Amino acid sequence: MITLMRTKAEIRADPDRQSSSSPSTMLTGRESLIRLIGKRRRFLPNRQSLLSAPIESTLSLSGDENDGMLERTAGVSGETTSSKVDWVPCPVCGSTIRGEDYMINSHLDACLARGTKRKLTQRTLLQLNFCSRSMDKLDSGESKHLENSVVLKTPDNNLVRSTTPKFSYLGAFEENDNKQFKLDIHLDSVMCNYIDSSAENLINDDTTSYDTSSNSPSLLPKDEIPKHDIAVAMDNLSGVTLETFIVGRKFSDEEELNIGASISLLRDPDNVKDPNAIKVLSTASGCSKVLGFLPRELAQYLSPLIEKYCMNFEGCVTSVPKHSLDVVPIQIVNQIMIPCGEKEFDDLEAFRFLWKRVLQTVESAKTCPPSIAKYQRNFCFLIQEVLASNLHLFTDDEKIFLGSFTSLSDDCQRIFVRLYTRKGPWFRMCNISYPEVLDSKQAVRGLSDAGYICSSQSMIELHDNGDMKEVLNLLTVSELREISSAVMKLQHCHHGTRKQDLIASLLSSYEDGLCPLLQRAILNKTGTCVRISCKAESLVWRALRLFFLNGEQDLSAFLLVDLGIVKYPTYNCIISDQIFPGLNDLLAYEEAIEVAQIMDEALDDKNSGLVLRCISISNSRLFISCSKSTQSSASESAATFLSCLSASWVYSKVVLLGISFLERERRYDDAVHLLKRLLDGFTCDGRRGYWTLRLSVDLEHLGRLNESLSVAEDGLLDPWVRAGSRMALQRRVLRLGKPPRRWKTPCYSEAIKRKIVEVHVQGRPLNCETGMKSRFYGEDGEQCGVEQLALQYYAGEGGGWQGVHTESGIWLTIFGLLMWDIIFADVPNVFHTRFQTAPLDLETQNFYVMRKSLIESHLEKINSDMAEEILITSWESHVGVACRGVNWDRHSLSELRAAVTCIGGPCLASICRHLAQDYRSWSSGMPDLLLWRFHEDYKGEAKLVEVKGPRDRLSEQQRAWLLLLMDYGFNVEVCKVGPASK
Repeated sequence: MITLMRTKAEIRADPDRQSSSSPSTMLTGRESLIRLIGKRRRFLPNRQSLLSAPIESTLSLSGDENDGMLERTAGVSGETTSSKVDWVPCPVCGSTIRGEDYMINSHLDACLARGTKRKLTQRTLLQLNFCSRSMDKLDSGESKHLENSVVLKTPDNNLVRSTTPKFSYLGAFEENDNKQFKLDIHLDSVMCNYIDSSAENLINDDTTSYDTSSNSPSLLPKDEIPKHDIAVAMDNLSGVTLETFIVGRKFSDEEELNIGASISLLRDPDNVKDPNAIKVLSTASGCSKVLGFLPRELAQYLSPLIEKYCMNFEGCVTSVPKHSLDVVPIQIVNQIMIPCGEKEFDDLEAFRFLWKRVLQTVESAKTCPPSIAKYQRNFCFLIQEVLASNLHLFTDDEKIFLGSFTSLSDDCQRIFVRLYTRKGPWFRMCNISYPEVLDSKQAVRGLSDAGYICSSQSMIELHDNGDMKEVLNLLTVSELREISSAVMKLQHCHHGTRKQDLIASLLSSYEDGLCPLLQRAILNKTGTCVRISCKAESLVWRALRLFFLNGEQDLSAFLLVDLGIVKYPTYNCIISDQIFPGLNDLLAYEEAIEVAQIMDEALDDKNSGLVLRCISISNSRLFISCSKSTQSSASESAATFLSCLSASWVYSKVVLLGISFLERERRYDDAVHLLKRLLDGFTCDGRRGYWTLRLSVDLEHLGRLNESLSVAEDGLLDPWVRAGSRMALQRRVLRLGKPPRRWKTPCYSEAIKRKIVEVHVQGRPLNCETGMKSRFYGEDGEQCGVEQLALQYYAGEGGGWQGVHTESGIWLTIFGLLMWDIIFADVPNVFHTRFQTAPLDLETQNFYVMRKSLIESHLEKINSDMAEEILITSWESHVGVACRGVNWDRHSLSELRAAVTCIGGPCLASICRHLAQDYRSWSSGMPDLLLWRFHEDYKGEAKLVEVKGPRDRLSEQQRAWLLLLMDYGFNVEVCKVGPASK
């Protein structure tokens, strides 16, 4: 008999699921899936084809246990098990696609749905023989292109090969004074115009390394600033001419400018935004009016030269822009360098460095002048960086398409970036107007000709009701009423007053055939509408994902850096392994993201049938992906922490969310089968503990208690089962393993039954409603939570403790500050982008293994009571820099110093080692309160307290933390807050 209602014992074993039956409760794994999908949803032109593609297996709806819950169905697999995939040309659009049946069918469906016309020279589907070009027919030259190799020629003509080159879109590497190497790049011809410089730094075999110093302009690494001849002589700088620009014209005192107008430079050290700011002054008519400023990238090097070495620059305006606020091209000439004693000779190296940077920045501005808007420059940089680093992940057509963006006019580029970052997808042409764009209509035409946008004028009809609904949303309520009255011609029809009601009424009438002219009426009312083309949308989405390696960051990350809101840490990117070895891997990952997105949308729409379809697709692809990974011999070091950027990882997320959905529907048979598939497919995964726990719980739901007990016992032998999941399984074994099932008591029974000191605090409750967070009146009469009431108790009669309510926050901050140099140490393949706040392997066991010697030597210093010194140094060196776990605003340096001092070196070293070994499992569930108090001679003690309200109980993760802290010698206790007894 299947148990439908949960027992109290089950709820205790599964505290995080106490409200899982409530439809309003977010399913386990949903939030993680939303983060994975990202802010920018993929445009899914192949949605129907993807969902209708044959799959390897489907979920059984019968619930027959003998069928194993998953029945094999005949049909073509969604993925080929062969690692080699053929590519074939599409007979409709001519693009290259994967030569698998379901991919061919999906692509053809999309092409035919778009109404793409067949060229006269194209063959029909019946005439087409889908086959790929044999690799044997490729000549040696073509195969070299496919390798995407880079050859560095040393002065001795030795070749150093790098399979993962990194090129800046500025097109060069920084010069090295000691060695000069010539760079020969064997890439497709479409990229030849991007690279035209020489490389002077020796690149290790199969390794690319670059620095992400925040001092470099526009986040460009130091090793990617264009080279310059830096043979600096102290006696030949007079008369040197630099070409640059005046920026910040909105702050000028003079609006009108003339070509040839005389100018001079003046430092502005009192500038609150930039102490290195340099004003550009007009010297005409003897009055010094501010015309603007020098670009910040140049001023940061030129300002110390003017101040320290007494350099003096004058010049003239070389061109006048059309727009009064645009940047102004100028030339400045160094007039004289006045000797300042012998200081210039003492600091010759510093002077050479600054002057070298000045020349490099001036040269860089020729490639990327300040006239380019920041958002435009950032987008161009992103595209160029992705193309240079991931050339093998784009077809020739895609390379040409993305590469052509930089050849578009400034107005075209600005319009595209503006539209892409706006909420769309459709935009009315009459609303597209930006001050930095001179001619919006001309820019839109240019983008349309280049294939970056499509307009409603070029469409015979809106493709579906989805497009129609999006366009209707562009209209105002009054415009919607006019359309409704004009096309429906039904005076008695109720249109409603809300915008969405009007739209729903129009769409419903159109579907019923009552408004055959609705499309024409909509387009007549909106005028020309435009949207990002499907191709551009898809490729830019790919570029963003390859650049940031996640879905949570987008172009706004550049803006946050430009505004100084976020400052990313400095580290070296040492890359020897590609995240996506081939295009097939990337396409499989993108398709998995699409399935995840459809799954999320289906849950929003409460479409259970579509949810089950997504589970089936993911289960099928997951099985095949796991089979591939078993057969292949991928890089062991990279596979452990780069697997989260694989299709199998995404499908496992969808399947896990599906399991939560099935459990809510009480379809435990199906959930059990899927959990077993996950455990069989991912043998080295930190999520195995949660999967094993859910499998044991679901088996108990089915009344299979012996199997549930066996699963829990086997899980305790799994080294990947840790923290709270391990504690929960141990408690399940003790509960289920009583005689006659088990006669022998497990060896860990006494350890997990240890008593934790409890303190009871009474207060005056404000609310007593079940499901709401408990509120009390504090000792000062103000309303507060249970944690604040506990802090007041410990500060008073509880022993005069100081402290903070922080849970895991203060511990992760202390860990980040104490281990900063370890976190951002030079380790291959853990830093791939300039926007990371932690290495990619932080939440894996690879973090400790790859840095074991560094970590242990550092922990010895912490153990030797050097923690406070390390903390202060790290705070002063990195304050304000983003690092995962570090919260600069919540905790002051004085609080952190007090906490570190009172905790003591040995306990701190133990905690840091534990987090370094398994950050993922132990970064949550820490006690609510960290308390400290000082004694004489600057010595103190610390206490950790978990606070619980009247109806709260310890979770397994919290219990695991408290027992672990007791083992490490911490003073811990549980504070139970409740109403005063009457």
